[in-house]
Amino acid sequence: MTATGEDREAAGPTTRGYWWWERRRSVALDVGLALVSAAECGLEGVDFAGDAGLPVPFGVVFGVIAGAVLLVRRRWPIAVVLVSIATTPAEMGFLMGLVGLYTLAASEVPRRITAVLMSMSLVGTFIVTYVRLRQGVDENADFGPGDWYVPMLSLFMAVGLTAPPVLFGLYIGARRRLMESLRERADSLERELSLLADRAEERAEWARTEERTRIAREMHDVVAHRVSLMVVHAAALQAVAPKDPAKAVRNAALVGDMGRQALTELREMLGVLRSGDPAPARGVRQVPLASVGRAAQAAAEDGPRLEEVEALVGQSRAAGMTVELSVEGSARAYAPEVEQTAYRVVQEALTNVHKHAAGAKTWVRLAHRGVEVAMQVENGPTDAATADAGLPSGGNGLIGMRERVLALGGVFVSGPTDAGGFRVSAVLPDEGGGIASPSGV
Repeated sequence: MTATGEDREAAGPTTRGYWWWERRRSVALDVGLALVSAAECGLEGVDFAGDAGLPVPFGVVFGVIAGAVLLVRRRWPIAVVLVSIATTPAEMGFLMGLVGLYTLAASEVPRRITAVLMSMSLVGTFIVTYVRLRQGVDENADFGPGDWYVPMLSLFMAVGLTAPPVLFGLYIGARRRLMESLRERADSLERELSLLADRAEERAEWARTEERTRIAREMHDVVAHRVSLMVVHAAALQAVAPKDPAKAVRNAALVGDMGRQALTELREMLGVLRSGDPAPARGVRQVPLASVGRAAQAAAEDGPRLEEVEALVGQSRAAGMTVELSVEGSARAYAPEVEQTAYRVVQEALTNVHKHAAGAKTWVRLAHRGVEVAMQVENGPTDAATADAGLPSGGNGLIGMRERVLALGGVFVSGPTDAGGFRVSAVLPDEGGGIASPSGV
């Protein structure tokens, strides 16, 4: 793991708070360089005072003050270079000139200013070196080099004292900016990864919520319908047992069959939920997100089909309900989720009739169209002579139907009729099909 800028800022006074220095070692380095430069300039101030005819203490103090300017090289590199250029005629500040040019080149100072100050330092060093060499050659009569000797040596000395620190400073500055850029990019990537992790967690939570909702709908459809029919048959069994034992036996067999069907559907649903889930490691809680999609797909493929609606209607008839089934158009295969949703809508609507309109006549209509399938379950007014089965209602039936239909891009309409009954209508599009109004069902 790389330390981000936020981590470095959080480090506190251990790394910051020393004026313009960022680290303790930077303070120690600059103080040491300033002391060495002050000592060097102080010693060179003795010769400068002798050549200029000034008191020696004055030359020493002047050299110490000039050399100590190196202390502020990180804050004011231009000032350090200007001082080194100004002290060039006095032949002092060798270390200050090298370190000042390096710091200037490595800093964020505009390159044109760096080029101007480097040129001034180069020219100043060349002039001073040329004058000193010319004086030395003139004083030594036995030494007679050519006219090229003094200019060439002066140029070599000037370039040698100016170019290396500038080039090294440019390299260090570029490397530093590259590292800062990489560090900023790493910080940005860490922030993006954090955002992606948060979004992934949100999507995982959304997927879990959707799967819980889907499981709740499936459990409601299976349990509510089967158990409702079982309660109706049990009530009928209780009423006819003393009078018609043969009918009571048939009702008991129907209750057993419906109970077994309910258990079979529950086992299938639980099996789908368990399939494909890897065993979690000891002490580690895993969230099988991949299994959510597989479970939903498997549940849709293994769920009921439209062709089973006739058997569904037959079960309601066996429970004593008067139901008429009509089918328009040629039946054909639809997507598994479409057929399952259509079946569940009819199933839940019939369950609601058992719960809330016992004894009412009911009509179930299916319409197979070119790009859609439509269904409608309508019941008439409740027969007052029929006793209420006393089935509880959680109020989630219509909500679940609406969620199923809208999830597939369909249309769902429900409400009371003018005759005192209730109507549930839904239109489901085929794959890529359009949507039509349910009024024509």
